[in-house]
Parts: sequence; structure tokens; C-alpha cells
Amino acid sequence: MKKFTILKSIPAYLSLVNIDTDMIIPKQFLKTIKRTGLGKNLFFEMRYDENGKLNKDFILNNSPFNQSKILIAGKNFGCGSSREHAPWALLDFGITCIISSSYADIFYNNCFKNGILLIKITDDEIKEISEYSNRKEEISVNLADQKIIFGNKKIKFEIDQFKKKCLMEGLDDIALSLEKSDKITSFEEKIKYTKPWVFND
Repeated sequence: MKKFTILKSIPAYLSLVNIDTDMIIPKQFLKTIKRTGLGKNLFFEMRYDENGKLNKDFILNNSPFNQSKILIAGKNFGCGSSREHAPWALLDFGITCIISSSYADIFYNNCFKNGILLIKITDDEIKEISEYSNRKEEISVNLADQKIIFGNKKIKFEIDQFKKKCLMEGLDDIALSLEKSDKITSFEEKIKYTKPWVFND
């Protein structure tokens, strides 16, 4: 994964609540096991009309929000069925940070495993920073300091320290396993001698 340190972007504000994973990436796009190429179908039913043309009323179809790396969303974001394609689609579109007051648990964990920072703040704080989306002004997210910076104000956010470490060091589940490769190799060598029958055909 790409290391996450400081992110600056004009945020896109999607005020809808209870946006589920089927709204994020509809089921007809779940056939692929590739993590790339899903961004064009992100929020498919909201982004496109019945003829497949871009809906100009949808925020992510308009500049500068079509380049936003930060998404501000309504509460209970990512609810519904568990599908890893949802964070894949968000990441492929370019979104690497989501700010909301609450998330579905499985979606929350899936995003961190795929390099997306999810921040929980209060509804009042959401309302405050959403004004920067309305004004098309940039905000900054500093993961090391756990702060959202906007204008001359800052909002402190909490995060699990293990998730923070993984994001800052760019470690996914595979990379975490490889960090222990020396211990794994040592264990395998020891087993060959102490329990040789394990390796018999």
C-alpha cells in the first residue's frame, strides 16, 4: 500500500445517510477480482442516468470534486453487505480519506486494510468542515498528528494505533506477514528436524 502521511484536497461532500455498499459499487460490477478499473463505476446509479451519461447534478461528476481525495459523508457510511470491492472502487477513483460520524464495522476495517483512512468526528464538526466543500477550499489531514486542518482551525480525531501504523508504513495484511518472514523461515527449519514426518508425502 501507499504510505499515508499528510493529505491535502478540496473535499467532496455527500450528505446522504446510510449509503450502503451496493450504492458505492453495485453488484453487477463484482465479477472482477482486480482492484483496478472499478473507479468508473463508483456510485454508478447516482453518477449516471438511464442512458449511461454522466449526471451533472452529482457532485463527483463536477470539477473540482471529480479530483477529490477526501470524501465527507453522512452517518452510517458503508452499511449493507460486506464487499471488498467498495473500498477498491473508492481507492481507484482517487479517494483515500473518508470523514463521517459513523461507519459500518466491516466496511470500516476493509478500508484500512486497503489503505483508506476513515475518520470519525461529530455531526457538528462534519457540518463545519462541509462548508469548505461548499466553498471549494482545500483542507488537510495530518495522520501523524491525528488532525484535520481547515483555515485556522483544527479538529483532533482518534484512531486505533495499529491501524495508524499500518497506514503510515503502507502495510497491508501480506506486508505484515512478510515482516515476520525470518521467524516463519526459522520455524519451518525447526519443524523439519523436530517433526520430519510433517514433510513426508
